[in-house]
Amino acid sequence: MKLILATGNPGKAAEIALLLGDVPDLRLEPRSPALPEPEEDGDTLLDNARIKAQAVIDATGEPAVADDTGLEVLALGGAPGVHTARYAGPGASYGDNMARLLAELGDEADRRATWRTVALARWPDGTELWTEGTCDGTITRAPIGDHGFGYDPVFIPAEGDGRTYAQMTRDEKNAVSHRGRAFRALAMRLAQ
Repeated sequence: MKLILATGNPGKAAEIALLLGDVPDLRLEPRSPALPEPEEDGDTLLDNARIKAQAVIDATGEPAVADDTGLEVLALGGAPGVHTARYAGPGASYGDNMARLLAELGDEADRRATWRTVALARWPDGTELWTEGTCDGTITRAPIGDHGFGYDPVFIPAEGDGRTYAQMTRDEKNAVSHRGRAFRALAMRLAQ
């Protein structure tokens, strides 16, 4: 079975490849850098994962695997949510997004947050499998750590030992992360 990775994010692609690496007879292929990024205008994470997978299918005729992830911060009414990757606007950097998040939280004492990932495999005939993974934690007051990508330096998982995702090795992060949980569940479904 072949699936084309819908993500163009190298950090995310490496995590997904690692998490799906034990599925028997699964061959993952990177998406072509020539493929344009689709507009993620869905109302839900599932909608956006489906949009990304379908864009690859439309361009290649091959099945695809995609995900969408949102950070839901309690004190911000669930924001940034489905807009997590574009929180500071189109073309914003990871640093821009983290800066906006920290500025909006300010001195807020309640810094609880949940990461949510939807992982989806979709075939050209419309068949699909999808799973969801979550991870509860808190938002720091400043970035801490050098590993990972995205908001990793400002998120401390509740099930961890007080370190941010960005202070963990990739294996440590994958063991507790939202994406790790979603893709391990998808791997189990793909292996059936």
